[in-house]
Amino acid sequence: MVAARRPGRKRHSQPASDRLLVEAAQADPSKFEALYELHFELVYFFILGRVQDRATAEDLTSEVFHKALANLSAYESRGTPFAAWLFRIASNAIADHYKRAKRELRDDDTLDPPAQPSISSKEMDFVERHAFLFRLVEKLPEIQRRVLYGRFIEERSIKEIAQHLRKSEGAVKQLQFRALETLRQQMGGRHE
Repeated sequence: MVAARRPGRKRHSQPASDRLLVEAAQADPSKFEALYELHFELVYFFILGRVQDRATAEDLTSEVFHKALANLSAYESRGTPFAAWLFRIASNAIADHYKRAKRELRDDDTLDPPAQPSISSKEMDFVERHAFLFRLVEKLPEIQRRVLYGRFIEERSIKEIAQHLRKSEGAVKQLQFRALETLRQQMGGRHE
């Protein structure tokens, strides 16, 4: 079982759980999965906020964790959170992505790499809020998750979701309402 920190808690140094998980994965790479599960949402939303394309964000997130696993033996804590190392890898992957895109579209001046690869406290709060929300959505009943995914990820209409799920539009609206209410209650004062 993976030890998870409470959402919203600030991390100024590497938590003991991170350190232990890193040491375990360094000794046995098959244990890297726990680090992946713990940090996936943070890395994904960090990247998504910079590339604005879900498919690209998924590809780059995969690349980040592949590089992290490949270089895990060289990782040293130095008192910083493991996520900071992942964000550095992610920042480099994003910059490389924009460089590749710019080479492919030499005439397009709109694809410049991010000027600064670091993450601000405000951005980190945004990433952590979205990761927390992502974890809450994963705990919803499957049918509610499917409705939310259809509405907000795939941007489908109520009618399209109803047809896909073989439910009435009213049932889909009710499922969406219940899912959003559950998320609001679980998030407490964290939603904006």
